[in-house]
Amino acid sequence: MHEAILDFWFEQCRPWQWFRRSETFDQEVRQRFGALVEQALAGGLQSWEAQPSSCLALVLLLDQFSRQIWRGEPRAFAGDQQALRLSQRALALGWIAMEPQRARRQFWLMPMLHSETPAVVQQAIPLLQIHVDQATADLAQRNLEQLQRFGRYPWRDEARRTEQNHP
Repeated sequence: MHEAILDFWFEQCRPWQWFRRSETFDQEVRQRFGALVEQALAGGLQSWEAQPSSCLALVLLLDQFSRQIWRGEPRAFAGDQQALRLSQRALALGWIAMEPQRARRQFWLMPMLHSETPAVVQQAIPLLQIHVDQATADLAQRNLEQLQRFGRYPWRDEARRTEQNHP
């Protein structure tokens, strides 16, 4: 199943779909992978952590697909800590450095970019320069500046308000 996730994200999708808001795309991700995201969040796919390709698929479920499925809701960020742990593990094991495809390296590192911990984002900047590109490293730098200024990502405030109104 992890190969279907990687094929969908890196072969069937176009890069503009990864970052542009689209209810149609979000719905497709929800229908195709919603149950797997739930399983990943519940810890049911831990066996996927053993190999680089299945672990990258797990990172996608936890860090990217959750954002599509629950856009604008607090649950969109529910997998962030798990994904960050996997990203840092992949870095330590050399999986990111060994990955020949830039787009895959980018999504290995995306949990670090999404972190609201300034030290993590700061650590990501040179890694993004090395493994991805300067434009993504510049985005991480702007994210770091937002964290230093506000202590959080302000664009997540709406989701936080949703959480406060729905305990």
